This record gives sequence, structure tokens and C-alpha cells, in this order.
Amino acid sequence: MSSLKSFSGYINKNAESIANEIVRDVVEGMKLDISEQEEEQAFNMYHNLFKFLGESLIGEKEEVIPVSMIEWSKKNSEMQIRSGGDLMEIIVRYPPSREIIIDLITRISEKLELSVKETAYIIKRINKMLDISLNETILTYKRLSDQVKAETQKEILKLSAPLVPIQDDIVILPLVGYIGQENAEHIMKNVIPKISDMEVDHVIADFSGTLTINIHIADFLHQTGRALSLMGIHVVFTGLRPDIVQTIVNSRIDFSNVETYATVKQAVENL
Repeated sequence: MSSLKSFSGYINKNAESIANEIVRDVVEGMKLDISEQEEEQAFNMYHNLFKFLGESLIGEKEEVIPVSMIEWSKKNSEMQIRSGGDLMEIIVRYPPSREIIIDLITRISEKLELSVKETAYIIKRINKMLDISLNETILTYKRLSDQVKAETQKEILKLSAPLVPIQDDIVILPLVGYIGQENAEHIMKNVIPKISDMEVDHVIADFSGTLTINIHIADFLHQTGRALSLMGIHVVFTGLRPDIVQTIVNSRIDFSNVETYATVKQAVENL
């Protein structure tokens, strides 16, 4: 126990120089090109980590890992997401950092003449902290990445079926890109209610910008047209290319009552 107290006192007293040494060795050893801000954040994290370790070894801390290390882990992930970086750029830093820290602890333990058991105990505690930090980094990155993907997908869906009013009573619904199930559901849940609120008389659904649709989506769009018709809105289709027409024919859905035009211009002129 006295040896652990000696170790605790040593790293508390030398936490600043220890943190500087670790950051320097990691940056130089991995040839990292990081900003001064990142380097300062890493220094503060390691400084707090070793202060925390010293206090925890003599029973003054109940937590497993310092809060500052958790926050640092989260910030690393946030910075990667904001910069468009890959998670692996962070993960690859952990093994060499762990090795440098363990080597440093071993060196201090030998200097203070700690037993093998005491040294192993300290290394075990450090490893647990690093494992928690790594897990927090991965979980935060995944959560933020999923959030960004979801927001991006929402924007893509909006762009795939925008509403373009051209007159007080006419709105164009350009269908853009690949029309899949998500796009179809977006149209039903978000676009149709907006059309209803706009109080227009005519909707021109333009397919000239679509890449492809399948039979199920053709049926869904047919049902969408019927829904608008029941709301008293006149629906016409434009830009139906031969491949889209073939899909509609193969679907055996009755589009005979749907008014179609080659172009939006022709539709507007007739309306």
C-alpha cells in the first residue's frame, strides 16, 4: 500500500510533465499532423487522467474514469464527424498510445520499486480507462454518424419530390432520381398534405427527371394520384419515358384515366 501511495504522490506531482511526454511521444511516434487546439486538449486529458489515477489509487475516487476523458473521447468523434473524417483515424491512435502509457507506468514503477502485482494493478486500471474511452468514442461516432445520415436522407427525399408552384392554381411535382419505397412514403406523408394545404386545382407530376421506378412504386404513385383526385385536385403526368411506360404496362395498373403529356410546357398550355 505504501508503494501505491508513493506512486500516487509521484504522478500527482509530475502529472504535467507526464502528460507532455505522452502527447509528444504519440504525436512524434505516429507522425500526426494535429492542430495546437487538439494537442492542448490531449494534454489536458492526460493531465487530468494521471491526477485522477493518482487519487483513485489511494481511495479518493469512486469513479472508474475521469469525466474529462469521456468528454475528450466524445469531442474526438464530434471533430471527425464535422470534418468528414473516418473513425479509424481515431481508433489507430489507441494501441500506440496505450503502449507509450504502459511503458511510462512500468518505468515509474521500477523507479519507485513497486512489486509486479502493484504494477499490474495500475496497468489494469489504465487499460480499463482506455477501453471505456475507446468504447465511448465509437458509440458517439456511430450516434452522430447515424444522425447525419438521417438528416441527409431527409434532405435527399425533399429534393427527390419538391413542389414548384407556377400559378395560383397549378403546382409541379418533379420526381427526381430513383423513386423507391422511402421516396414514395415521403410523398404520401409529407408532399400530399402540403399540396392539400396549398389549395391548388392542378398537379403536374413530372417524371422526366426520374432514373427508374418499379411496379410497386408505379402502383403507389397511381394510388397517390387517386388520393389527390378524391381531394378534388386534377392530376396529370408528364415526361413518361418509354422505360417508365413499360413498367406501368407490366404492372397491369389501369392508368387509362390518367391524363398525360410529353412535357410540362404542353401540360401547362392545355391546363
